[in-house]
Amino acid sequence: MSRQLISSGSPFEAQVGYSRAVVQGDWCFVAGTTGTDPETKTMPDSVADQAANALKVIGAALDEAGFAFADVVRVTYYITDPAYWDELGQATAPVFGTIRPAASCVVAGLIKPNMKIEIEVTAFKG
Repeated sequence: MSRQLISSGSPFEAQVGYSRAVVQGDWCFVAGTTGTDPETKTMPDSVADQAANALKVIGAALDEAGFAFADVVRVTYYITDPAYWDELGQATAPVFGTIRPAASCVVAGLIKPNMKIEIEVTAFKG
C-alpha cells in the first residue's frame, strides 16, 4: 500500500516534522489546520474567517491528494472559547452541511494566542 505525503509549504511542517496530509490507501488524514490566510499569511480576528481559511487549506490538501470534501467522514474542531461555536457554523455549514461527517469539538489552547480554531479531517474513498 503506497503512502503519499502532502505539503502546504507551511514552515511548521519542516520545523516540527509533519505533513499537511497523509494518504494511506483509501484514507486521507489532514493535519490540524489553523486559520492563517493562505495568500496573505495573516491571521484574521474572526473565528468564522479563520475557519474559512483553514477550510481553504484543507480543501487544497484534499484536492492534491485526489479527495474532496464529499469524502470527509470525520472532522474535529478545536476552539479556544466555547462562545465561538455559534459563529463557527458560518464557515463550516456551507462546506459540511450536506456531507454531515462525524464531528467533535474540543475547547483547548492553541500554540499562538491569535489562533482561535484548528480543524482536522479524515477522508475515505472506497
